[in-house]
Amino acid sequence: MLGLRPERLALDDFKTQPISICGKPFVADQSGALYWPPERTLIVADLHLEKGSAHASRGLMLPPYDTRQTLLRLAQVIDRLEADTVIALGDSLHDTKAAERISAEDLEILRIIQQDRRWVWVTGNHDPVIGDCFGGERTEEIALAGIALRHEPRLGRITHEIAGHLHPAARISIYGTSLRRPCFLGNGLRLILPAFGAFTGGLNVLDDAFLPLFDDDGLAVWMLGEEGLYPIAARLLRRD
Repeated sequence: MLGLRPERLALDDFKTQPISICGKPFVADQSGALYWPPERTLIVADLHLEKGSAHASRGLMLPPYDTRQTLLRLAQVIDRLEADTVIALGDSLHDTKAAERISAEDLEILRIIQQDRRWVWVTGNHDPVIGDCFGGERTEEIALAGIALRHEPRLGRITHEIAGHLHPAARISIYGTSLRRPCFLGNGLRLILPAFGAFTGGLNVLDDAFLPLFDDDGLAVWMLGEEGLYPIAARLLRRD
């Protein structure tokens, strides 16, 4: 896939972008994580740990090392932003048998990352149950400073929500180049995070699945590039 580069879009190369949700300040990171500075909290969605091993067990050609790759990327973001709390918004595990496949080495990496900080697993449709071996707390959703953090976004024009589940991705065509990348999707009142996992796909933000959430009302997109995180005008979005 072609990389999203600042010279192609005439934009500065930013690793992060400020995002406001209901007047509260957040920082969207190029990695796909969201940081909440006043709460010193890092929020990620859809890690899908052990997706590779799930596919490999069925004979599909997907390398079974996504867990290590995802955890190491997550560790780098946590260290860089110095988060005291990490909240994972569901589908952190690819399926209910992930605990049987994950390696002892990867579990040890997870334990090291969790040391000296609060870790909250919000359960999702892929991981309604998260085993004790993964550490941390478990909840169906959590409210923090008036913002609801959950896996699946609620239908309708609601506010004060951060969710995952839909794996938003944006496609643009500019300067003769077509690019499709994961993205943050919001409207100032709610935000959908991109999937953080190494082998996760994406759903085009112009798909009908997003209509009950935003209805094309004040849509804002921040696209993950190879060198930065880029705000994208809605008029540049294209369907697949």
